Amino acid sequence: MTYLLISVPFLAVAAIAAWAARPRDRGAFRLRAIATAIAAAVLLVLTAVFDSLIVGTGIVAYDDEHRSGWTVGLAPVEDFLYPLAGVLLLPAVWSLSARANRKRTAEVDG
Repeated sequence: MTYLLISVPFLAVAAIAAWAARPRDRGAFRLRAIATAIAAAVLLVLTAVFDSLIVGTGIVAYDDEHRSGWTVGLAPVEDFLYPLAGVLLLPAVWSLSARANRKRTAEVDG
């Protein structure tokens, strides 16, 4: 099994959660999409820099048999899926829990 196949389910779960937590309001959706894109860009640049340093210094080594072969710097592309999943999943979980909390509060107050 390749590292890419291990990473894809995490990204799929994060994408589904992000879709479920998307704002219904078009303006709020646009703001969240912009914020997510900025956060993703920052995390991907940091991943490229620091993973390349970690791989280049030999702290971490990947078995070539399980890699896709694609790299950004010295970092395999598989390393970029986890930060991307995180940038999708964290706001989604936050939004879904806030939505559930508002619903619970409305039921108690109502």
